[in-house]
Amino acid sequence: MTTLRTISAFKSKLAGGGARPNLFEVEIPAFPEAISAEVWKNSEGPDLFKFMCKSAQLPASNIAEIPIPFRGRVLKVAGDRTFDPWSVTIINDENFLLRNAFEAWMQLISSNGTNTGATQPTSYMKDAHVHQLGRGAENGPSSTVSSNSVNGSEIKPLKSYTFYDIFPTSISAIDLSYDSSDTIEEFTVDFQVQYWEPGIYGKDG
Repeated sequence: MTTLRTISAFKSKLAGGGARPNLFEVEIPAFPEAISAEVWKNSEGPDLFKFMCKSAQLPASNIAEIPIPFRGRVLKVAGDRTFDPWSVTIINDENFLLRNAFEAWMQLISSNGTNTGATQPTSYMKDAHVHQLGRGAENGPSSTVSSNSVNGSEIKPLKSYTFYDIFPTSISAIDLSYDSSDTIEEFTVDFQVQYWEPGIYGKDG
């Protein structure tokens, strides 16, 4: 028997009213040790980043194909997995704390003046997490990391991803203009990603 596709049936299938792209949180729990003491004030940077990260992405999943010609046809077989760069947009405040941190991170990798930098990848690569949050106070199914609480009930992410061994390769310009009013500065940081896994620290939910 065919199920009638009605708006009421659709409503019953739309869990939680649909995931919302403006309910998220991004974490970089630790910056490289060589810059942390220099740019953070009382170690507030990682927590500040959670508030000031305006936008990010849940990662794409890519597997390339290998085309093999055969008698006028092409057989496609699975190739290697690739990982796209990951971008975040950050709100800038008058302390310039986060902008200074990312500039120092890139300076650690490659000095502006001398073209020297860190030689051990572990000294400039760090992990990051992005969490998709839900609208309700009930716990999400995927993560063991709580983000907040409502009336004493923990909110846990509906879905989380960990990006492993990331490092910044681009910090966008901040445009200045007398014509700009009623706006706050922001900038974008692009990271290279070695790989990502669903869940926190690779633990799938």
